[in-house]
Amino acid sequence: MTTMTLPRTPLILALMSVMALAHASDDTTTEPQATPLAPVHVKADSQRGYHADNSQMDTFGSFGNAPLQDTPAAITVITRDQIDDRQPRTLSELARSDAALGDSYAPVGYYQDIAIRGYALDPATGFRLNEMSLVGEQLQPLEDKQRVEILKGLGGLEAGVVAPGGLINYVSKRPTDVHSATVGTDSHGSRYLAMDVGGWLTPTFGVRVNAAHEDMHSYVQHADGRRTFFSLAADWKISSHATLQLDTDYQTSGQRSVSGYQLLGGNMIPAHPSRTRMLGFEPWQRPVGIDASNSTLRFDYRFSDNWSTQLSAGHSHVVIDDNVAFAYGCFYSADCASGATPGWFFAPNGDYDVYDYRSPDDTRVNDEARAVLKGSFDTGTLSHELSLGTSAFRRTIDRRPYVYDYVGTANIGEVDPPYFAPSPNQPGASARRLTSWQHSVFALDRVHLGAQWQVLAGGRFVRLHERSYDDVGVPERDTRLSKLLPQAAVLWQPTTQLTTYVSYSESLSLGNEAPYWTSNGSTTLAPLLSRQTEAGVKYAWSDALSLQGALYRIRQPYQFAQPDNSAAGFTFVQRGNEVHDGLELNAAGRLTSDLRLTASLNLIQARAQDTGTPGYEGHQVVNVPRLRTALYLDYRLPFAPDLSLLGGWRYASSNVATPNGLTRVPAYHVFDAGLRYTTQWREHALTLRLNVDNLFNHFYWRDTGSSGGDSYLFPGAPRLARLSLTYAF
Repeated sequence: MTTMTLPRTPLILALMSVMALAHASDDTTTEPQATPLAPVHVKADSQRGYHADNSQMDTFGSFGNAPLQDTPAAITVITRDQIDDRQPRTLSELARSDAALGDSYAPVGYYQDIAIRGYALDPATGFRLNEMSLVGEQLQPLEDKQRVEILKGLGGLEAGVVAPGGLINYVSKRPTDVHSATVGTDSHGSRYLAMDVGGWLTPTFGVRVNAAHEDMHSYVQHADGRRTFFSLAADWKISSHATLQLDTDYQTSGQRSVSGYQLLGGNMIPAHPSRTRMLGFEPWQRPVGIDASNSTLRFDYRFSDNWSTQLSAGHSHVVIDDNVAFAYGCFYSADCASGATPGWFFAPNGDYDVYDYRSPDDTRVNDEARAVLKGSFDTGTLSHELSLGTSAFRRTIDRRPYVYDYVGTANIGEVDPPYFAPSPNQPGASARRLTSWQHSVFALDRVHLGAQWQVLAGGRFVRLHERSYDDVGVPERDTRLSKLLPQAAVLWQPTTQLTTYVSYSESLSLGNEAPYWTSNGSTTLAPLLSRQTEAGVKYAWSDALSLQGALYRIRQPYQFAQPDNSAAGFTFVQRGNEVHDGLELNAAGRLTSDLRLTASLNLIQARAQDTGTPGYEGHQVVNVPRLRTALYLDYRLPFAPDLSLLGGWRYASSNVATPNGLTRVPAYHVFDAGLRYTTQWREHALTLRLNVDNLFNHFYWRDTGSSGGDSYLFPGAPRLARLSLTYAF
């Protein structure tokens, strides 16, 4: 039943677009106003490269109809040019573009998560496709994305119940006259092929198709993989007042998941880790299969020059076949028999236990519908831009009782562990594990007080109803909550180039589940209220270069395993506050006619306060480096204008790995380099790109994040060269 459901959604929507084409062909009276828009848009992107003037979150989201310059929030836009030049394949690689982002449990061969401003995103609500909710537990392809938008900070008005770090919004490419093919490889022998074909089939109906296939040769032994991707975008200009946009995609992938290291004895960094070794590898371990289908549909109608409406719907469906010989803990190691080392860490001598973990047909579905009314009007001397809306969001999880059985103990010094027979047990029947509903109404009024001042005031009222169930479908938890989440900001614009703002916002996020090794293991804690204050400045240096800076403070209750006198020794609690104070600086665009760049810096102090546990206070929170920087340059050689030099630098200060702050991984510098060569072949554009990540092959720990309450360490990738050739046929 599952295998039939996945391709059904894109197929139905593709048939809808064909029917729309047939209907549009019959309408000969419609004015062909959409025809000139596509080439103009592509030309603007080509000129500005790494710079963007607006985002979907400005135009259709929670900040009204305003450009980025007038948005009282820190938003980074990763443009299509940046994606093409840097050739990222994973979320972890994409996150290198901004210093406010970092990995948060991002294994090779598995879906990945990141943190923004030190807070990990919630895969259930932290990712969006064309402003519609996206299941985060998938590998997100970039071939069909025009840009990636990153809202840094609270997104309560934008998304309701969402983690405080921010949001990632993927924006699809729109139909335009394009015909290109890309072939690529890397220094490990991977093979890559992508196609991008589109055009306006009639003056009012256009389509765009992207497809890709990749055979991945990983730098980690036994972790080769593959993926196949297809997407369709269709635009229909029904009339001069109404447009319809459809986007749908399907991807299937398979790759063995790579287990992370853990602290030896709970407090020591492994002395001689390997970036290429798969911990716990067993030949019966199969690749993790992820099948994902995502669709969005948006209808826009303009009543007049001042009033418009938008109706949107989104469907995201992911099935994960998890299968891993998982390296975890040392409960069965002789070196941990005394009990001095907690069993959820590796042993002091490097021993670790291997588990046969199988969880097939793990199905996660997000559905969302939204209606927004936007208008502008005057009341005396005041000008208003009003947004009113309502949304409904449902998330479900269906899962089979999994197999998680100990099969043997290995050591990190072994190239491959000994052979251990797999568990004879089999997963059980699928059952509903979670049903979550969010119903919301929201409003925002942007008031213009003359030419220099603006005031934004609004909020979202959200009603949450969430039920979780055990393996056989018996309800375990019933959460019901209603909350008003306010947002307000004041903007001062002394010149057209300079904008300053102060803002306040609140957001609601779901409580974490207690680790199994605590006294209240598997208990989900209450939802959390987060608060943010931010002061920022944005300066348009030119039409193609923007600068921005922000000071922020985010507070939410601190969730942690508190040492106590219980039998387990720990109880998972919400006590005190986790406070992140930070400074962000960003620049993006063209500095000279030959030089364009993106540059960012994030300086953050993240501390726990009033926790009742003195050892956990007064130092940096786990997996939040105090300083991160990211710089990327594209320099076109004046004497060889077809050839450009690419280069990047990433830095992160030492990163805390334990709640008491006593164990840290070292700081690191990583340098990247590349070339881009553009020419023509048979009067068609030909672009050659060469990228070398981690040019000096530096070893570093990129991640000290956690999953399910357990801490892991992931090494950064060794030197990797990628070569691609794009031909516009």
